[in-house]
Amino acid sequence: MTESQTGFAQTGFAHVDATEVVSVAPRQSLLRRAFAFPNPVNEYAARATAGIVVVLSLAALLTQSGWALWAIAIGFALRVAGGPRYSPEGRLAVHVIAPRLGPARLVAGPPKRFAQGIGLVVSTAAAILHASGLVVAAWSVLGILIVAASLEAFVGFCLGCWIFGRLQDAGLIPASVCEACSSVGSARSGR
Repeated sequence: MTESQTGFAQTGFAHVDATEVVSVAPRQSLLRRAFAFPNPVNEYAARATAGIVVVLSLAALLTQSGWALWAIAIGFALRVAGGPRYSPEGRLAVHVIAPRLGPARLVAGPPKRFAQGIGLVVSTAAAILHASGLVVAAWSVLGILIVAASLEAFVGFCLGCWIFGRLQDAGLIPASVCEACSSVGSARSGR
């Protein structure tokens, strides 16, 4: 009898012998693995990354460098795509800075990815505004990014994570996206 006749390959079970059936986890595709975001995330690494973003953003602002805005946006795109794996800022934060700050403090990954996505939108908007000749608007938008990243880096308040929580509480982000977050939201709202 072949696997297709027994149904084992289709159900996710592998037949070991006549008396034992073992569950086989479905294998993630290469694409899904390439763009996986870590969950959980080390809070210290996230805060260190935010600190690096603050430094880069202030340098861009002080030098009035439009290309630096694109570099900041690309850094956010890389972090949204795969967490710190592809981002030089993320790698520096995870492998050099965070270990010096103490033992990892783990937090949920999905809100951090959402926050990185907001950073991508804001930094890309600043770069596009600058490229379009709207320099004052570009630096104003970058100022918003500096404030949000500073809150994360220096106060430990992730504005994007807070927005994620409000959207999840409102039912706009399903609980299945972040089970740990939905239980926090449930406790917070008294559900």
